[in-house]
Formats: sequence, C-alpha cells, structure tokens
Amino acid sequence: MKIAALVGSNRKDSYNKKLVEYMKEKYAGKLDIDILPIDELPFYNQDKEMDPPAIVEDLRRRIKSSDGILFATPEYNASISGMLKNAIDWFSRVDLVMVNKPAMIVGASMGAMGTVKAQMQLRQILNAPGVGTLTLPGNEVFVGSVQNKMDEQGNLTDEQTVQFIDNVVDNYVQWINRVEA
Repeated sequence: MKIAALVGSNRKDSYNKKLVEYMKEKYAGKLDIDILPIDELPFYNQDKEMDPPAIVEDLRRRIKSSDGILFATPEYNASISGMLKNAIDWFSRVDLVMVNKPAMIVGASMGAMGTVKAQMQLRQILNAPGVGTLTLPGNEVFVGSVQNKMDEQGNLTDEQTVQFIDNVVDNYVQWINRVEA
C-alpha cells in the first residue's frame, strides 16, 4: 500500500520525522511510505492556487496516487505546526487530493501527553469540507516522553509502544482495505 506521509516538523532531529522513518523501515512489507517534503512548500496563497508552483503539483500527484495518508504532528502551543497547516491548505484547494483518503495520525513529543491537543485539532481540520480525509477512528498514537522511548538512530526501544503501533498499523491496513472495497 502506497502511503503519502506529511511530517509537520522540519527540525533536523525531529522525533516525528524519526518516528515516520522508523515506520517506513519497520512496516516496509505492509506500507510503502513516501515522506513528502512539505517543508519546501511556499506559503499558501489563494492568488496562486490556479497556477501553483511545481512542488505543489508534484506533491498533489503523489497524494492523489497514494492509498492513504500518514500525518505526523508535533504539538506547538497546543496546536499543529504552521508547516503542516500550510500543506493541508495547498492540498485542500482546487484539486481536492485528500478527500476520502484513509488517514492515520501519529505524534511524538517529549511531554508526557504526547501530541494529544494537536491531534484533536488536526482531526477537526481533516474533517473540514475540501479536506475530508477518513481518519482511522479509535487508534490514536501519542508517543509521550519519546526521548525515553527512542534511541539515537531513531529506533523505538519501548516494547509496549512498538506493540501498540504494530497493532495500529494492522488496523490501518484493514481500514484502507475496507474504504477501498
């Protein structure tokens, strides 16, 4: 299954980017994860949406051809990052490439609660007209205190977290199959 991944952090040592890279490697037999370079997108501008930059067109094509979308969100001031919101804005206008795409949300942070507030807000945004993704219900992945659960190479080392994500990925694959049926 081809999955377009949107990582809402451009920090060099982003835990969310490491989490998606870990998932890309670990679940390679189930998911073909394409990490989109949303940090290269210009700020959304409605004046340019009918003639968007090439990067917007390229990423739209990659989302459109995917079987689903993986969102990895950090939590900035109890919200999603501006970079992730900007990407969603580009992809929810003109060519509505996210509508009816099965989506999975993950998030990692150094705080105990993970990215609970950001994910709640992201789910609201993904339900908006023009966005309309089909978010995987009941399978929230909040990796709190991630600095204690991931090694320097970006591998999850906390067995309970690994088993939980294994289960959620299996549920996501089943979700995609049901949506596509």
